[in-house]
Amino acid sequence: MWGETFQAVLFDNDGTLIDSSGPVLRSWTAWARHHGIPAQAFGNVHGMPSRQVVQRVAPHLDVDEATAHIDRIELGDLEGVVALPGAAMALSAAGPRSAIVTSAGRELLRLRLRQAGLTAPAVAVAAEDIARGKPDPEPYLTGARLLKVDPARCLVVEDAPAGLQAGRAAGAATLAVTTTSTVEELAPYADVVVQDLSQVRFTRSADGIRVSRP
Repeated sequence: MWGETFQAVLFDNDGTLIDSSGPVLRSWTAWARHHGIPAQAFGNVHGMPSRQVVQRVAPHLDVDEATAHIDRIELGDLEGVVALPGAAMALSAAGPRSAIVTSAGRELLRLRLRQAGLTAPAVAVAAEDIARGKPDPEPYLTGARLLKVDPARCLVVEDAPAGLQAGRAAGAATLAVTTTSTVEELAPYADVVVQDLSQVRFTRSADGIRVSRP
């Protein structure tokens, strides 16, 4: 994959561009405690939309009310959200040939990016924009469609197995960062695995975005 030129780069947000692990852990811990959900019920749900997580770990709850509850908690906790290494440079380099594809809601995406000091590209796909979240390919297919590019000519950048599976299913190339998951967890779904985006160079030209090592 190194040296290849793509028509667009589709970035996940949480764990890929920003570190929101503190607020995420605090928010879901508070939500689970309120509803009496044991920690072991969650398993590996990282990268999935809140609604899907609620349906998986608490099918007995009203999904609309329970999802609205976790959304309120998350919107109220931005402490510790920071940009990850290489994120600002990657977004700047990819420019209009990029999109953010997140499982978070649009308002939470906006607030976390602002807290991290990052400028979002013009195109973003959030939880409200899709019917089926990661690992379904719909989020990344939607991102490619909004950018008017072939998904097979896109690079998906992710930190979670669910997101990488979504990218693969969409037909895109996949690059993983080990910010929240291990190499062993990511490698089955990634064409390339790096520590973070500081280990990747994105160079924009008339032909697309060339991906190389710094």
